[in-house]
Amino acid sequence: MQNQNFTTSFSVKASPTEVFEVINNVRGWWTGEVEGDAKKVGDEFTYVYPGYHYSKQKVVELVPGERVMWHVVDSRLEGPSDPSEWTGTDIVFDISASDGGTEVRFSHRGLVPAFECFERCSGGWGFFVNASLQRLIATGEGPLSPPWE
Repeated sequence: MQNQNFTTSFSVKASPTEVFEVINNVRGWWTGEVEGDAKKVGDEFTYVYPGYHYSKQKVVELVPGERVMWHVVDSRLEGPSDPSEWTGTDIVFDISASDGGTEVRFSHRGLVPAFECFERCSGGWGFFVNASLQRLIATGEGPLSPPWE
């Protein structure tokens, strides 16, 4: 059976340790309002993009240079008939050394095509992971403005 979770990946010229540190600096690559921390297992942080999105994530796994995993404990998305579609899903970054750098494999486990928000949320993750996060790792420059602003 094919994996239907949203996934994407990229490679960057940086060490797995550097990539791990940047991923955990959520404010460095997300736009919107971030409160709380993502530095140790058990930390919780909220993300608010007014008019579109609210979610609260709990850090459930941190393996330096290898993996970051957050569990979505609460969500309210604008648009879907079930605004809590993300609640109970997991956001995972698998980090591995590759030729000349690091590969980042991102998966939002539970974000599947059956969700009303799948297309819009996939586009959002594509922007945040493949543009903003990758740029911050590669250049040290902060988040880009999302295309919907």
